[in-house]
Amino acid sequence: MVADAWFGFSWLLNNQLPKLNPIKRVPDLAALAERHSEAILPGIDDFVMTINPVDEPVMYTVNTILSILAADYPIDKYASYLSDDDGSLVHYEAMIHVAHFAALWVPFCRKHCIEPRSPENYFRMKTRSCVGGMAGEFMSDHRCVRKEYGEFKVRIDSLSTTVRRRSDAYNKGDDGVHATWMADGTQWAGAWIEQADNHRRGQHTGIVQVMLGYPSCKPQLGSSANTKNPIDLSNIDKRLPMLVYISREKHPGYDNQKKAGAMNVMLRVSALLSNAPFVINFDWDHYINNSQALRDPMCFMLDPRGGQNTAFVQLPQRFDDVDLTDRYSNHNRVFFDGTMLSLNGLQGTTYLGIGTMFHRVALYGMEPPRYRAESIKLVRKAAELGNSTQFLNSIPDGAIQERYITPVLVDEGFSNDITTLMTCAYEDGSPWGRVIGWVYNIATEDVVTGFRIHWQGWRSMYCSMEPAAFRGMAPINLTDRLYQVLRWSGGSLEVFFSRSIDLQRIAYLNMSIYPIATMFVLAYSFFPVMWLFSEQSYYIQRPFDMYIMYLVAAIAMMHVIGMFELKWAGITLLD
Repeated sequence: MVADAWFGFSWLLNNQLPKLNPIKRVPDLAALAERHSEAILPGIDDFVMTINPVDEPVMYTVNTILSILAADYPIDKYASYLSDDDGSLVHYEAMIHVAHFAALWVPFCRKHCIEPRSPENYFRMKTRSCVGGMAGEFMSDHRCVRKEYGEFKVRIDSLSTTVRRRSDAYNKGDDGVHATWMADGTQWAGAWIEQADNHRRGQHTGIVQVMLGYPSCKPQLGSSANTKNPIDLSNIDKRLPMLVYISREKHPGYDNQKKAGAMNVMLRVSALLSNAPFVINFDWDHYINNSQALRDPMCFMLDPRGGQNTAFVQLPQRFDDVDLTDRYSNHNRVFFDGTMLSLNGLQGTTYLGIGTMFHRVALYGMEPPRYRAESIKLVRKAAELGNSTQFLNSIPDGAIQERYITPVLVDEGFSNDITTLMTCAYEDGSPWGRVIGWVYNIATEDVVTGFRIHWQGWRSMYCSMEPAAFRGMAPINLTDRLYQVLRWSGGSLEVFFSRSIDLQRIAYLNMSIYPIATMFVLAYSFFPVMWLFSEQSYYIQRPFDMYIMYLVAAIAMMHVIGMFELKWAGITLLD
């Protein structure tokens, strides 16, 4: 009876009540272009997070960065940040190679309207369409870029070996500590191959390096075809967006807070370097599949009917390398195209960790604006946000929705401020990780961060576009998939039993208690074979007519409801 009551409650809570008012939002890029010209589109800071080059192959990370650099958005209106949480020289030098190859790849994408703009996924396609130029010219350019990309891959794949050989050469004859050396002959400030004090995983200084500087506001056309550059770029803008490498400081005496801590460091550092009013975050393996992806959420963020009160816009997660039957349910279409649409009719969808565009001020813990950004005044004490004057001064500017990225003067004082923002001690005694930034001390920091933002009064939206805005890599074996589900389930229960989380919407409650159903599923699986483990005899009552009629009616009703849900969600039985 308890199990039946629980399943009935869960079915009503998750499958019925939230779906009374489903809303499907579709971006209108034509309306966005009509209302907001290229010159007045706001700035965006793109955050990419990676842990280490072993568990998260560098080739996936560089393809993600290249797809962002090639996105169809005003070049001087967005900046890309890579957070290397391992402090690895391999990631640092990979970004140097990315900056060099992007000078060819990005103009090539603009010239021929390439889709997708991740080179690995593009060159893997069997058929390619020519959009931006003549077919003969396209094939010539394609062969040239593909050759360069092949050489680029070789350099990226050999980085670990290259760094080790170079370091061995510099350390030859030195019987002391073996350092890791950069290409310019200086010691690497991050983690070394042979780890030492202040140069190991979990213990190294902070590093910030601008790989690609601020682009000019005016277009810069490329050159005609020549011996050094066989591609004609004379009518193509060759500018590249800003690219920044970040590796935060780590110390054994501090809890680094994993992804949440790294995201908060990027949030602070980007506030000084670019301070765009919107931020969007990616994982290391999630690339931009549709070049219009950055414009998509802007349709809702800039909507005069409620855009200023929208904290974030969530886009669905789509995956490559999934078998045709999707045996491990990686696509999870019922959740993304069913449940998420139903939450659109409430306060909004939850934050799912990647593919999400935020209002920067929502991450600062501010309430939704009821007035223009110029009149925003911080009521918190300065100590609550830290002791960086430049960071505190940047907060009102980051709230200006129409603001775009402007160059800053990098002097010694500015560099010291950035270094301070990355230190472990910066957040001591502050509400970072509680009411500011990404939430700490919980496995599912993304979901909890979304709950906290909703609790502050913000709304959120869910939308999708075709082709999919982003695509990534999903678990391809049962072990990885089970580990992923176990981590999500444990984090969900942690959310439910946490006293610091206020689930202000009943519809969101099911996202934190669904793992409890596993106990009842296990019980239902065990009851039919209990007689095998007990000497007692069990009497099973024969179904009576009224019970059969009730059962048939209930099953028929659920199937009818399911058919309607499939129709408005736009999915099929195979999904």
